[in-house]
This record gives sequence, structure tokens and C-alpha cells, in this order.
Amino acid sequence: MLISDRFPQLWHWGQRLFFLLPLLPTWGSVGILVVALVAIQKQWRELLKRPLIWGLMLLSLWLLLTAAMAEYPKPAWLGIANFIPFFLVFAGFNVLLETPSQLRRLAWLAVASAIPVAILGIGQIALGWTTPDALQPLLGWVLVEGGNPDGRLAAVFMYTNIAAAYLLVMLTFALGLWVEAYRWQRQQFWQWLGLTAVIILFAIAIALTSSRNAWAIALLVTAIYAVYLRWHWLLALGGVAAATVAGAAFAPSPIDRWLRIMVPRYFWGRLADQTYTRPVETLRTTQWEFTWNLIQQHPIFGWGLRNFTPLYQEQMEIWLGHPHNLPLMLSAEIGIPGMLLLLILVGGAIGRASVLLTVWPTLAPTPGTQQWQQDRLILLTFIAAFGAISLFNFLDVTLFDLRLNLLAWLLLAGIDGVSHYHRRLLFGTQLMR
Repeated sequence: MLISDRFPQLWHWGQRLFFLLPLLPTWGSVGILVVALVAIQKQWRELLKRPLIWGLMLLSLWLLLTAAMAEYPKPAWLGIANFIPFFLVFAGFNVLLETPSQLRRLAWLAVASAIPVAILGIGQIALGWTTPDALQPLLGWVLVEGGNPDGRLAAVFMYTNIAAAYLLVMLTFALGLWVEAYRWQRQQFWQWLGLTAVIILFAIAIALTSSRNAWAIALLVTAIYAVYLRWHWLLALGGVAAATVAGAAFAPSPIDRWLRIMVPRYFWGRLADQTYTRPVETLRTTQWEFTWNLIQQHPIFGWGLRNFTPLYQEQMEIWLGHPHNLPLMLSAEIGIPGMLLLLILVGGAIGRASVLLTVWPTLAPTPGTQQWQQDRLILLTFIAAFGAISLFNFLDVTLFDLRLNLLAWLLLAGIDGVSHYHRRLLFGTQLMR
């Protein structure tokens, strides 16, 4: 019997709080943590059977050890709050999320709750919308007129890059649900049409973030679904469009001038990094070189969580919250062993889910069953969404935003939870006894 069926209130509250998370982050995040803790209390014996949970417990001890040895202990101890509470959320929802139908439900809730976020962001840029002062304490976020930085959509988030990462995940969900509606639910025309409008809305919002990282990953996600549908024409069209924009930005003269007739400066100028003038200390290459030097000095235990900021400020005399690369940052702050442990744990979960996707069609109860194929698609959608936010973190860091960090761990919990529940497909029914 499914855990969500045994404890239906937990699952119902989890859905409501997940829906509230983008617009009411304080209420949503605290509530989700409470639901996770209750799930852990009810299923702790089951959780202790899962190697991934033991791995996260080991990683938690490693984080505590590195904090005790940090160059600046206070930010290191505070930095633990970006990890251990989220491990608890992962553990609770790892046992609560077991079926593809639950993942599909979360995808619909996520897309629905993201629609007002995108609309607010577009209104912020196009109409100068802002939040009334009286509502800011209740909401927990501020809609800055004109965006943050100015001219770039940030919506309900602190900074435009965080909004871009969030919208990227929502676009992935919307595309997955659109493909499902296109292939198997064509009789529900209005649902398909509504998803089409939502995808356009999210695409416009992502374009207005002016995030090159998000633009590139959005094209990659779209290519995944094009491959799934075998729409080779869309892959070719996307390749031509990407090459045209890249040529307008980087091709030698006079080719670049010809291409810039077709491509708006908004895109090729941003891609060529001609839109903004920035000090050398704020460039990613400068940050990465500094972080690499930190890794070489303390490769085992690192410098401590959140220690990049004071160390960088000491040398460069400028404040930066992170070095715009999560693997580099964690290697410098918790050491290479800690980073490798996290990579193994997360990579193992994604690897098991990917194997499940591979064998799913051949082990279906009835080959070609529509529901079975739809379930495979929604699992692929969650893997693609997690892959998108993971790739984003190679050029930025999203874990300092409560909602993005929580979203990433919930994605992973759903992926691993479904994989664990269907482990009989991977290893045979004997392992279920």
C-alpha cells in the first residue's frame, strides 16, 4: 500500500504547501518541512533501509566537521542551514513520493503557481509594477519596479538569475505536460491550448531575464522533447536559430553585420557580453580562478561554508555572495571529498532513474500501454527539470534562495522515490521479498 494512501493528509498538505511556495515562501517552506518531519517520524525504519539516506547523514557530519575547522566559523555554521534542513525535506518526501501520478500532480501544481510569477515579472518590466509596502512583510518578497538589476525580470525573486532558474524548471514541466497532452490527450483541446499559451508566457519571461545561461539550457530542454517526439525538423530549426544568434554575436565581419539585421541586439549583444560593462573582479573567470586557488590551498576540508565571500572581499575589496559555480564553490568550502560525496549521492539517484527509463518499455505489464508511456514521460520530465537546474549551477549558484533550493531537493526526492518504489523493474521481484 502506498504511503500517501496510508497517510492521505500528509500528501494533501504537501500538495497545498508546494503550490503556495513561490508566492508565500515562508509559509510554504516551513509547512513543507513540517510535512517532511512527520513523514520521517512515521517511516523512519523504511528510510534507514535506503543507502542514500545514510549517505546524506554522512555528508551532514562532514559539513559539521568542516564548519568546526572553518577560517570564518560563524558564516560556516550559518551555511549549514542551506543543507541539513533540506536533507530532511528530501528524506520525508522521498518516502511520500512513490508514483508517477504524484509527480504529474506536482508538475501541474508547479505550472499553475508559476503563471502569476511570470505575469508579475512581465508586468514588472513592461508596466513598472511593484508591491505595496503593506504587503511585503506578508509575502516575503518585493517586486522591484523595472527588475533587478534594472531592465531584467526578477519577478518575486531577489535577483534575475534566480528567477531565470525557477522559470527554466517551470518551462520544463510545462513542455512535458504539453507533450503528454499532444500525444495522448488530443481530445482535451483546451488543455493543450492552455499549455501552449503557458509555454509562450514562460518563454517570454525567460527571455526578459536576459540570462544567457537560461537561454542556452531552455534550448537544450526543448531539444530533449524534440528528440522524444522525433521532430527532427524542430531540432534543425533550433540549430539554425542558435547558429544565427551565435553568428551575430561572434562571427567575423562582415558576416556579423549581415546576421545582426535579422537578430535583435537584445540577444546578440547579451550573448557577446556587450550589454553591460563590469569590473574585472565581478567576471566569472576571475571568481573561478580565485576559487581554484582556494581549493589548491585546502583541498581536503576546505575553508568552510559561506567562506568564499569574506575571503574574496579581503583580496578583491568587493562583496560577492558566491563564485557562480556550485561544484567549484563546494570544493573550496567543504573540500573535494565533501563535494565528491554529494556528487556520488545525487549522481547515483539520477543514474538509477535513468536506468529505469531505459528498461521501462520492455518491463511494462502490457507493451505499449498508454498509461505506462505517460508515466515514463513524467519521470523523464522530472529528470530533465533537475538536469536543467543542475546545469544552471555550473554558471551560477541557486542554493542560497530558499525556494530554488527546496525545489531542487523536492525534484530529487520525487525522482529517487519513484525509482525506489519501482526497483523491482531494475532488479527483479526477488529483491522485493
